[in-house]
Amino acid sequence: MSEGPRDYDRVFTTPLEFRVRRRIGYSHDHGIVTRFVVQLEYRLGGSWAEVVRFDHDPAGEQGHDVTVEGVHMDVYRDGEKVRSPEIFPPMPANDALTSAEEHLTQHGERYVKRFEEWHDIRRNP
Repeated sequence: MSEGPRDYDRVFTTPLEFRVRRRIGYSHDHGIVTRFVVQLEYRLGGSWAEVVRFDHDPAGEQGHDVTVEGVHMDVYRDGEKVRSPEIFPPMPANDALTSAEEHLTQHGERYVKRFEEWHDIRRNP
């Protein structure tokens, strides 16, 4: 499990279901997004573990630049990034932030189910 996102101008955490939340953080300059994280998290072992993460942080050591590289989704298993497929082609950061939010809204349940399978988590019926 990573340290989580750095400080952002704005951070929002939204519970989605039991033990699952979406965290969004972004910084901006006069309405233009300069960096962001959109992350699906799962409460596991007393802390929040990444399920999948989109980020844009051109100045960061491990951040992606969505305007050049496209929008990548980092996929996590056992606290480690296992892959980072490109989901969308290069685009402005404001659009990438919106696209990442929409993608998790549409596909988040599938990512949570896969995470639960990987970690042998059984939901209560």
